[in-house]
Amino acid sequence: MFLPTTAKEVKALGWDYIDVILFTADAYIDHPAFGAAVVGRLLEAEGYRVAIVPQPNWRDDLRDFTKLGAPRLFFGVSGGAMDSMVNHYTANLRLRSNDAYTPGGKAGFRPDRAVTVYTQILKRLFPHVPVVVGGIEASLRRLTHYDYWSDSIKPSVLAECGADLLIYGMGEGVVQEVARAMRNGFNAKLLRKIRQVAFVADRSYVERLDPATTLRLHSYEECLRSKASFGENFVIIERESNLKHPENTLVEGIGDRFVVVTPPRAMLTTEELDHSFDLPYERAPHPRYRGKGDIPAWEMIKFSVNIHRGCFGGCSFCTISAHQGKFIHSRSERSILQEIERIVQMPDFKGYLSDVGAPSANMYRMGGRDERLCAKCRRPSCLHPRRCPNLDNDHRPLLALYEKIRRIKGIRKAFIGSGIRYDLFDDSPYLQTVLKYHTSGRLKVAPEHTEAEVLDLMRKPPFALFEQLNTDFHRICRNEGLNYQLIPYFISSHPGCRENDMKELARKVLGKLRFTLEQVQDLTPTPMTLSSVMFWTGENPYTHEKVYVARSQEEKRRQKSWFFRK
Repeated sequence: MFLPTTAKEVKALGWDYIDVILFTADAYIDHPAFGAAVVGRLLEAEGYRVAIVPQPNWRDDLRDFTKLGAPRLFFGVSGGAMDSMVNHYTANLRLRSNDAYTPGGKAGFRPDRAVTVYTQILKRLFPHVPVVVGGIEASLRRLTHYDYWSDSIKPSVLAECGADLLIYGMGEGVVQEVARAMRNGFNAKLLRKIRQVAFVADRSYVERLDPATTLRLHSYEECLRSKASFGENFVIIERESNLKHPENTLVEGIGDRFVVVTPPRAMLTTEELDHSFDLPYERAPHPRYRGKGDIPAWEMIKFSVNIHRGCFGGCSFCTISAHQGKFIHSRSERSILQEIERIVQMPDFKGYLSDVGAPSANMYRMGGRDERLCAKCRRPSCLHPRRCPNLDNDHRPLLALYEKIRRIKGIRKAFIGSGIRYDLFDDSPYLQTVLKYHTSGRLKVAPEHTEAEVLDLMRKPPFALFEQLNTDFHRICRNEGLNYQLIPYFISSHPGCRENDMKELARKVLGKLRFTLEQVQDLTPTPMTLSSVMFWTGENPYTHEKVYVARSQEEKRRQKSWFFRK
């Protein structure tokens, strides 16, 4: 059964109370790729009664916020699978005409800054009920951050929305601890001991923290006055987020209060990750959406399977490692194969898996050879500026998994649709296997740029590696008799990129290599990424070197126009 979304559905279950009510800016799709469903099912498995209110109307009499009454424990709020501002606006700040997480792809069913809007409404209507926020929008705005859409430094979302607690990163494990801490009412003492949460505290609380494990960041007001202070904060936040065994609590002042961020939890075990994916999802949109049109995000992933969490690439512009972490949390073969067998039984499945993937498709079961060295490491990327010699990039476990997937009855072809890191290949037969068995005819990769200085600021590998990939790709296709295309993705207007760099990109990619580009991207500086910090400050916070930034929309348009010249 789906989790209930209306008073009628709650009544049909015979419930006289609800423990947790979740509000999300996405449509409710009961599937492990959608955060509200995962949180709901995890709490349900612990014995809690959970309801979901998807895409509540925030512009009418607010009946969507009151229709289920007050929960016994807390309200949970998420902006959905995307930051609501990224969802709403293009890189040139134009309002998008569609929303992939809404039936019919229709826009207008979520507010700007959804976490703040929903939470403020709930605190106004139910002032004594705790509100816990989470998801990528809350996670990446948990501390002072650059906001591209207002072109300003904004404080922690906690200070703006008034939530009682914030869960950052992936919420498995954390949300159950939060629920247990609230079983007998809001218990600040217990909640503040939980790892991977953030909250607002007064000076007396902060002064009682152990100075040996507390890092004081520059305050919000200091970041407003000094771009250098803002950059220094980012370096500390990113380094602490990427530690194998983090122990430090971060404290950031705002006015006479402080945002306190407890250290992340330990890595999820394979068993814990399997548990999250093995829960009894309906693997479908809620019946309330029948006749309202397809939900594009669901149509894209309905026949796909996610094999791991995390990414150790550490790309400057990417929010994946900032939200999921750089260490890889891999599912077991058993869990993955059982999920695929469930997909095979879906009534409209035709035998084709759209993606056997993850944040980066080919990092399954990869990590450090010597975990003691990983425990000392403070690098945000295992691949930049050069691959870590301790990294075990053995593709054999992934290739063995692919082979078992190919043998499942009912699977005609399992495509790899997620991004592939070609700087991990070495002498592995991975590329040949993917081209021979797991490509639809178009292999998509993301070199992002051609020029060394720009690639270095992006934390991406040298363009020579892409040129080698291009050579290997065409050699394998010739040998295997495959008429396939290699589709590269590039980014314009990244910090450090000048118009002449785009001219060189066009000369090398469109001219020398003769690619025809179909999809291009103008950088959107998203919160809590190195790219957004460089975009705002005009310098690399690690080196303090000045970085050129194309800030005007006119210059950004000129840079992007080089994608379409020959």
